[in-house]
Amino acid sequence: MYLDVEIHGRVDAVETGTGMRRGGEIRKARRGEPGLLAQLRRPPGGRDARIMLLTQALDRAGTGVWAASSVLYFTFVVGLDAGQLGLLLGAAGVAGIAGSPLAGHLADRFRVRTLLIGCHLIRLGALCVLLVVTDFRALLLLFAVTHLGDRAAKTLEMLFATRVAGERRATYQALSRSSANAGYALGAGLAAIGLAIGTRGAYHVLILANALSFLAAAALVWRTREPSGHGRVSAAARSGEVEPGTAAATVAPGPWRDRGYLRFVLLDIPMNLDDSILGVGLPLWLVGHTAAPHALIPAFLVINTVLVVALQLRVTARVPDARRAAGAVALYGLMTLACCAFLATAPSGGARAASAALLAAAVLATAAELMRSVSSWELAVSLAPRQARASYLGVAGMAQSVQKSAGPLLLTGAVMAAGPAGWLALGAGVAGLSLVQRRASLRRLDRMGVTGPAPAPAAPAATAP
Repeated sequence: MYLDVEIHGRVDAVETGTGMRRGGEIRKARRGEPGLLAQLRRPPGGRDARIMLLTQALDRAGTGVWAASSVLYFTFVVGLDAGQLGLLLGAAGVAGIAGSPLAGHLADRFRVRTLLIGCHLIRLGALCVLLVVTDFRALLLLFAVTHLGDRAAKTLEMLFATRVAGERRATYQALSRSSANAGYALGAGLAAIGLAIGTRGAYHVLILANALSFLAAAALVWRTREPSGHGRVSAAARSGEVEPGTAAATVAPGPWRDRGYLRFVLLDIPMNLDDSILGVGLPLWLVGHTAAPHALIPAFLVINTVLVVALQLRVTARVPDARRAAGAVALYGLMTLACCAFLATAPSGGARAASAALLAAAVLATAAELMRSVSSWELAVSLAPRQARASYLGVAGMAQSVQKSAGPLLLTGAVMAAGPAGWLALGAGVAGLSLVQRRASLRRLDRMGVTGPAPAPAAPAATAP
């Protein structure tokens, strides 16, 4: 599903030690205070963060409407066959891969707020044109542009969080995921009404609902006030910080020349496979290889949505720094291995046993998602040089896009074709790679001088706010 988050106000990390503040957040989370609703009212970043959380909820609600209806729209209204539909989705996936690095590159030169408004308006225009276009070549272009803007917008939202929420970005990300998942579920529920009607007009209303969500999102982003300065130099200068062990004037290498960071991004691709397992693997495995009833499939989405909304903030509070995030990567591999083990056992039992195994797999896939949400983004930020964080995060965003394109093909073309052994091999592979990712991340953090959640040293007087 969706990734990232952190807690209250605009207190600068220079004023109070990051570790002390995060330790307080953990204690509050364990006491159950403040709760999710309280923190949504007072997120880290204050007013602007609150507006952005509402923006993401509305955006994801529109995405939920479109995700639940787009395949049926192109099949029954536009009249595409299975081959054309596959090509359409494939082209969209490839365009989405380019969206993240493009957004990061532009964010080093322009304001994130302006770029994000542009992404929403581009998606709005492309979706409205879909209402009157039936030519397949034009649909390919429009659908690709929509997904390019979608992935670029998600990367820009991450960058906005790092600049507004600062060192408390993890809590903001958790709040973001909770609100986004709630919005997505709401959108999918609204789409069910239109799908039940099933007329051309009903499908058009669903498309317009998604388009209106983009318009509302652009209007809300326009009301935010991005911190002054943009790009690699001003972002570092604004915080008064430079990379440990480097001079302030040092310009960070580009992400495409940083082999260590590219290794992290490459290993992060299989650390996103929970998305394809939940959305593609579980339903198809149930239908084609088990005796479980088909009516069980909606329960997978319900389990995922409820657990993410209820637990994301608490899980995030237990991963207060980058080194703990590296540990969460290993837990991701363990959860994925356990999920795949349950999927491998599902075909051997009757309807009840298969149902129990599949439901357990859905819970474990969601647990893996929770681990991924607190590790992938935190490491992407912490492993990137501050002077070039925007372009680095743009490259990091490619991992999720590549997984969305290649993950379903891996599951349907190799894993499920090999039967239960395929699932066990997949789980073992992800678990092994998670250990490699953990070790490589810790080594890079050591070289960068990033430590655990100890109180930050006093800042020079010249940089105090």
